[in-house]
Amino acid sequence: MNVGRYIFAQITDFIPRYVFDKAVKKYKGDFHVKDLTCYNQFLHLLFGQLTGCDSLRDICLCLDAHKDILYHLGFRNTVTVSSLSRANENRDYRIYEELGRYLIDWVRPLYANVVIPDIIADNVIYALDSTTISTSIKLASWALGKYSKGAVKMHTLLDLRGSIPVNIHITDGKWHDDNMWELLPIECGAIYAADKAYIDLKQMWRMQLAGAFFVMRPKDNMRFEVTREFVDDRLTSFVCADYAVRFTGYQSKHSYPDELRIVKVIDPDSGERVSFITNNFDFNPLEIANIYRHRWDIEVFFKWIKQNITIKSLWGYSENAVKTHLWVAICSYLLLAKIKADTKSPYTITEVATLIRVSALERTDLRELLTQSKDSNSSNQNVKEPTLFNDL
Repeated sequence: MNVGRYIFAQITDFIPRYVFDKAVKKYKGDFHVKDLTCYNQFLHLLFGQLTGCDSLRDICLCLDAHKDILYHLGFRNTVTVSSLSRANENRDYRIYEELGRYLIDWVRPLYANVVIPDIIADNVIYALDSTTISTSIKLASWALGKYSKGAVKMHTLLDLRGSIPVNIHITDGKWHDDNMWELLPIECGAIYAADKAYIDLKQMWRMQLAGAFFVMRPKDNMRFEVTREFVDDRLTSFVCADYAVRFTGYQSKHSYPDELRIVKVIDPDSGERVSFITNNFDFNPLEIANIYRHRWDIEVFFKWIKQNITIKSLWGYSENAVKTHLWVAICSYLLLAKIKADTKSPYTITEVATLIRVSALERTDLRELLTQSKDSNSSNQNVKEPTLFNDL
């Protein structure tokens, strides 16, 4: 039992110290450091993420107001804003990136058996997308976005079973989305759902050769011919077309020489026709549509990260400071996912984060806090469930 221990101190028990210390040693994070070690820096930033602090000043202010209990929370001592800011600027962000990637491999198997609504297939299903965080081009000159504005992009491959990020890449705002394919190892049998921005015929052919599947929206300028049409029981009141096609453009047919499948469905809300392009000829058309609909889950993840894990405003503007901030945010999310799985909490990750935010400085048992009876009316992820194609 953890009665008498603070909630935040119990959360730090889930940090794999051996992995963290190994990364610190690898990148010489504590070289010539006296007071603010990398672990102490991480605890400060983690505290800020879990309690919803909006700035480094807020973190230091809150901890300074609780000097008497710092030791019991796990801190060696409190630090000044300037010291914490310098640490974010100078400590190699790869320390926190390595911790994040370890946590991904640690947490993801815990959610491998999560059922995705309306999806019968037991394949691994990924959603690929990016989110943009606006910033000042004067303060972050490295993060050039569109129209001479500052922007940072976080490109994410999300495992839809549990909404666990599998691959994350942080770039400036001008880095094109479809470049992400080159950084991803393609898994045989996996399904990748992505929007039009990720259409790249050479990469789609690479997935075909690897035995993977994709579900995307076709671009308006794609030219192809129908080779065969499916007119069996695949067609329903919501499915208006289902056929195989080949590209007719000179470059297109050389980049992707095999057949593809086009599925057209009717959005039950707007009545509009929506098309999907895929290399899977076995799934029911509605299942194809539902796989793409669940691509919306990554938008829920991005919204959750921005609202519940503090990246509304950046805690530094150098490339190193921004990447440190974002990787600590991801580590915070993964620690919450790990805690939820280990405690078998009936709450969603959003609700777990809310309970911890308001109870971080309370002395109670974490497992008891997260497993007490749950109101049956609580909503899933505190986000309204999307209708069939309302993200298109």
